[in-house]
Amino acid sequence: MIKRTAKHSYYFLSALCLAIAFILLGNSCSTDALPKPRGYFRIDQPTRSYERYSPADCPFSFKKANIATMVADAARPEEKCWMNVSYPTYNGEIHLTYRQLKGDLPKHLQDCYDLVYKHTVKADAIEPRIVFNSDKSAQGLYYDIEGNAACSVQFYVTDSVNHFLRGALYFNAAPNYDSLQPVISFCKADIDTLIQSLEWK
Repeated sequence: MIKRTAKHSYYFLSALCLAIAFILLGNSCSTDALPKPRGYFRIDQPTRSYERYSPADCPFSFKKANIATMVADAARPEEKCWMNVSYPTYNGEIHLTYRQLKGDLPKHLQDCYDLVYKHTVKADAIEPRIVFNSDKSAQGLYYDIEGNAACSVQFYVTDSVNHFLRGALYFNAAPNYDSLQPVISFCKADIDTLIQSLEWK
């Protein structure tokens, strides 16, 4: 009687272990796995070089990427020095607006401030930094706008007396900072080059 109980216990334990093993194996093969994190298409970045752009009717010149094209601002054709640095591959543009100063620098500074901080509703952060060109004849502020705001970068440079140039980076796409980040970084490098190479005529 004692031997049969021990034998039955042995079989019972073996069956229990086998059942547990099958349950664990079944759970590991379950299709109810955790979802994959969201991914984005890889965006290849072309090799670029820079060339000086000097519009005949405007009192400035700068270096732009050879993959970008210059397009007049169709909404304001009367403003000959309002133009866009266009990236057809990325469906994005750097909107440039130029103003001849007439003792109204504070007004233009306030306008820039207002245009930047209207993005606070969607922006995660707005980081300003001082910028200037290579010979320091122009200085200003560069605003890095993080988050799903419509505009990713805004900046202005001025000599404080005669010239005021403002720029803003926009993409013709739904704002999604994570998916656009590689292209934003690519265009930021071009904006830095534009500012550094800016020359007044």
